[in-house]
Amino acid sequence: MGDIKIKTAIPGPKAIDLLKRKEKNVPFGPFNTIKTFAEQGEGALLTDIDGNTFIDFAGAIGTLNVGHCPPAVVKALHEQIDRYLHPCFHVMMYEPYIELAEMLNKITPGTHHKKSFFLSSGAEAVENAVKIARKFTGRKGIISFERGFHGRTYMAMSLTSKVRPYKYQFGPFAPETYKWPYPVYSQENSMTSDALDAYMLNKFNTFFLSEVPPTEIAAVIMEPVQGEGGFNIPSKTFVQGVKKLCEQHDILFIADEIQTGFGRTGKLFAMEHFDVVPDLMTMSKSIAAGLPISAVTGRAEIMDSAGTGEIGGTFGGSPLGCIAAIEVVKMIDEQKLLEKAISFGERFKDRFGQLADWSGVKCDVRSLGAMCAIEFFDREGRPNSQLVQEILNKAHQQGLILMSAGLYGNVIRLLAPLVITDEQIKEGFDVLEAAIIDCCKQ
Repeated sequence: MGDIKIKTAIPGPKAIDLLKRKEKNVPFGPFNTIKTFAEQGEGALLTDIDGNTFIDFAGAIGTLNVGHCPPAVVKALHEQIDRYLHPCFHVMMYEPYIELAEMLNKITPGTHHKKSFFLSSGAEAVENAVKIARKFTGRKGIISFERGFHGRTYMAMSLTSKVRPYKYQFGPFAPETYKWPYPVYSQENSMTSDALDAYMLNKFNTFFLSEVPPTEIAAVIMEPVQGEGGFNIPSKTFVQGVKKLCEQHDILFIADEIQTGFGRTGKLFAMEHFDVVPDLMTMSKSIAAGLPISAVTGRAEIMDSAGTGEIGGTFGGSPLGCIAAIEVVKMIDEQKLLEKAISFGERFKDRFGQLADWSGVKCDVRSLGAMCAIEFFDREGRPNSQLVQEILNKAHQQGLILMSAGLYGNVIRLLAPLVITDEQIKEGFDVLEAAIIDCCKQ
C-alpha cells in the first residue's frame, strides 16, 4: 500500500459543493490545477476535503521545497504569533528582518558586500529590482528574455513573454522594456547548442545597433532556468556570455531566482551552476515554506542608491515570513535537501530519460536537480498540449498532482517537495508513467 489514497472521483461530493460556491463568488481569472480543495498537507502529501490523499509533484508552483507544514517552521511560527504579528518594519522594526537579511547576504552568490530587503511576492521583488537598477544606473531600459516569466503586476507583466493568459488585453505595457531571444535546445531547434549559443550572443550585439544603444539599458533580468517558459536550461556558455555583455556595457545583471532558488536545482541558488555572480537577485516562492515574502539582495552600493522611503511596502518582510524563511534555510542544510534534489533529478532521468523509446511518443526530457520536465510533440514535431492535458487529467484522477508549463503548454513540469521520501518518488513516477502509457495508446 502506498501513500496515495483515492476514495472518490475527483472532484468528490464535498469538493463539488465548494466548486459551486467558488463559481458564484470568485471570478474566473484565478486558475486552478486540480478541481478539489485542500484539507491537510504534510511533507509531499496533500489530502482534500473528501479524504483523498495525493502525492504533490507541483509543490504550490515550486513554493514548498521543504514540504507542506514542516514541523520546525510550524513550531517557530507558533512561537512568533504569541509575540507580535505585524508591527510593520516601516513603523517599528524587528530583529527577524535583520537576521534574515544577514543570512541572505551570506548565502547568496558572491563574497562582496551585499544588502537585502523584503516584500510580499515575487512580482514585487521584480518591480523593486527594476526600480533599484534604474535608480543606480540612471538608465531606463530593461531587457528580459523570450519565454521568460517575471510576474503579473504591471512592470513584471511587461517583462513576461507569453501573451495568453498573462498579457492578453491587459496593455498597454510599461515602456522601455525589450526582449532578447533565448536558446531552446530541443526538437524545436536543429542547431547544435554551441552554434545556437554563438548565434544568440552575436544577435545581442546586433540588437544594440538595431533597437536601443546599451547606454540606455539599466539591467538584463534572467531566470537561471526558465520556469513558466518550460524549464528551459541554458548552457554555462550562454549565461556567462550574457553576463560578459552586461559587464562590457555597465548593465546590471538581475538573476530571477524566484522559482529556482532554495535548493530546487541541487544548488542553493541556480546561478551557482553557471559560475555567475549577479548584481541583484530576486527570491520568493520556497523562501518561506509557503508564507508570502520575497527578497531583493544585491551589491550594497546598488541597493543603497534608493533613498529612504523609496522602496518597501506595508506588508514587506512580515515577521512571520522572516521567521519561516530563517527556518527554511536551516532545514535545507540540516536535512541535506540539496543532495536530495540531485538524487530526485537522477532518478527522474533514470526512469524517463528513454521515454521516447519505450512510449513511442516524441518528447524531450530535461532536468537540473529536482527541476524536471517532459516536453511532448506530435508526430510532425509540433507542440502537443492536448496530450499533456490528457496526461495531467489521468494523473490527477490517480492521485498525483502535476502541472503544465511552456509557451505552448506542452510541458509537464515536476516541482515535488525536496523532503519527499524514496517510496513516494517511486509511487509518483509509477502513476506518471502509467498515465503517459495510457494516453499515448489512445
